[in-house]
Amino acid sequence: MEEIQGQFHPSSQPESALSYDSGARSNFIGHVNRGSNITGLKKRGHGSRSWIKICEDGNSKTVTLDKATIMRCCSLPSRDLRLLDPMFIYPSTILGREKAIVVNLEQIRCIITADEVFLMNSLDGSVGQYKSELCNRLQKEKSDTDDLPFEFRALELALELTCTSLDAQVKELEMEIYPVLDELASSISTLNLERVRRFKGHLLALTQRVQKVRDEIEHLMDDDGDMAEMCLTEKKRRSDAYPLSDLFLQTHMSGSGTGRVISKSAPGSPERTISGPQMLQRAFSSIGNSSKHGSLSGSSYSGEKIEPLEMLLEAYFIVIDNTLNNLLSLKEYIDDTEDFINIKLGNIQNHLIQFELLLTAATLVATVFAAVTAVFGMNFESTVFDYPSGFHWVLIVTGIACAFLYFSFMFYFGNKKVLPV
Repeated sequence: MEEIQGQFHPSSQPESALSYDSGARSNFIGHVNRGSNITGLKKRGHGSRSWIKICEDGNSKTVTLDKATIMRCCSLPSRDLRLLDPMFIYPSTILGREKAIVVNLEQIRCIITADEVFLMNSLDGSVGQYKSELCNRLQKEKSDTDDLPFEFRALELALELTCTSLDAQVKELEMEIYPVLDELASSISTLNLERVRRFKGHLLALTQRVQKVRDEIEHLMDDDGDMAEMCLTEKKRRSDAYPLSDLFLQTHMSGSGTGRVISKSAPGSPERTISGPQMLQRAFSSIGNSSKHGSLSGSSYSGEKIEPLEMLLEAYFIVIDNTLNNLLSLKEYIDDTEDFINIKLGNIQNHLIQFELLLTAATLVATVFAAVTAVFGMNFESTVFDYPSGFHWVLIVTGIACAFLYFSFMFYFGNKKVLPV
């Protein structure tokens, strides 16, 4: 009986393990199904967006592209596209990449390549104005050959509309805030103070936006490498003139079909068998040497190419710097008005303190006079009451003494510069 029971006890454990395995397997399948649903939700979350595609000839059309297509077409990382997401608010940014320029200036969010612009479609008026203006300019400048490259013209229009919009907002704020400040300086009221506080908050936010655009342009002007990176037309022309496949072809043609390469530096050296990884390493080393040679020989040429972009950025830097100076002047005017109001309130407070001091001195004198009259109003025997005019003389003497005491206080406070003499 003990042997039979010993045989049946182990058999019960696999059954429980099997049932546990089946339950875990069903739970795992359920989690996998839920994971697929979450993945589907994530894919749907990264859905397509509406873009306005503007070609080099001035034609535009609305296309629907997803994030992966934009990244593949413009060779951009996902973090750059995050700057163009309308769900998030990022400061103004201009990024130069290998094949594109990422522009995030106020409401204008676009990707500029060497021959087309992908403008994020929006109901904002700045987007429609940018589209119509760029198409008109491209159609009018088809015959011009000495004009700026396509990417510079698209960037110039974005900077122009942004600087114009910010300058218009600054002028509108000036027209609204100057009358309010003048009215506040003449009559201090809670309503005027609330209006100035609201305008000051708007001014600070606008100053930060203008400052960010100015800093971004200044950063690009100070870095020649960033400006050279934005010369997309020149980089495209060079890549078309010197394709990478030709370099690999020359590398493969230098060796025999069996993978044997003869050294050119030592013709009498024996033949060596070169493996595939070594050939690839030599190919990349030749690419690096050629790129270094090209960078050294074309440094002055690249300087000539970034000069139009530098002049373009400098022109709009002057515009946005003037706008920032207007904002700073307006802020100084607000600060001066606040200082004037504080001085005015301090003066009023000083007058109130002086009046309170005079009132306190008068109260003290009146208290002394009232104390004397109260003493003589008590029911006690005195020789003063034997004379009919005795009490009148008491009042006259007390009044003269109180007046002398009051003017003594005024003279003392005048000598101490507490009260104006």
